[in-house]
Amino acid sequence: MADREARFAEAARLAQLLVDITEQAKADFAATVAAFGLPVPVARAIVLLTTPAPMSDLAEQLACDRSYITNLADQMEERGLITRVAGKDRRVKLLALTDAGLAVRDQISEAVSTNNMILRRLTDAERRTLAPLLERLRGAPGPRAPHQGGGC
Repeated sequence: MADREARFAEAARLAQLLVDITEQAKADFAATVAAFGLPVPVARAIVLLTTPAPMSDLAEQLACDRSYITNLADQMEERGLITRVAGKDRRVKLLALTDAGLAVRDQISEAVSTNNMILRRLTDAERRTLAPLLERLRGAPGPRAPHQGGGC
């Protein structure tokens, strides 16, 4: 009985640490992209658009409802950060970063690489140890469920 309680306490402590670290990392990213005047979902979308991609791919990567991606695409297009281009299948529009979008993505990448708490607090060796442990905890990658309410 005491062993079960100790294991439960350990599981609860580790889970809480993961939640706390995740929340801090999200807050750090939000503070970093705020300097660019961008909402977090727009900044996340810009960072993920390394090549032209259909909105459905972006929805999956961001774990957003597909209808919300249209709103994000509209916001990015209004800011001159993306353009919509025809894909191989002309019925599917791809989102592609403009030169301005590429510049913003590069600036965000530079700021995150400077400000990210994981990169600042852990050595290269510690990060190399941590990454496979986190991947093992996450398990096999699969489709992520969209957030409730449609947003990201």
